[in-house]
Formats: sequence, C-alpha cells, structure tokens
Amino acid sequence: MIKKEVIIRNKIGLHARPAAQFVKAAETFDSEIWVSKNGIRVNGKSILSLLTLAAEEGSTIILEIDGPDEEKAFQALSTIFAEEEA
Repeated sequence: MIKKEVIIRNKIGLHARPAAQFVKAAETFDSEIWVSKNGIRVNGKSILSLLTLAAEEGSTIILEIDGPDEEKAFQALSTIFAEEEA
C-alpha cells in the first residue's frame, strides 16, 4: 500500500476537469484508490466523491493506493494533482 501527501497545484483547485481526468486515469488501474482531505476519505474512482472534497489550490490531500499496480497508479495519479493547469 502507498499512502502519501500530495499538494493541489491547480490555480482553481480540484474542479470538474482535473477530477474527471483523475477518475478516467484511476479507472485504468486494478488497485483501490482513495483520496482524503481533512479526515474525509472518498473513492478516487468517483468524480462526485472527489468534488465533495472541495480541494483548493495549495490544499494537501492524501492519496492512498492499494493493489497490484499501486506504484504505477501513484506515479500517474499524483502528477494530475501536481499540474498547475488542467
């Protein structure tokens, strides 16, 4: 299992476009993917769940991935949150 903090770098935060991009990528992996912010943990393969986190630019989230392709998934998904524009 991989569990690491990631900072949201997008200037307008985790809005619909990067959330959709994240979910689309997350669905390609077999691993379970969870995203947490301020103690709220949501399924990383659900766009509506991700949007409920209301993660703004500079927010710290926790990306938790558990499964056979967790390393590959973490590398791909953490870069989406780190992008300044999406």
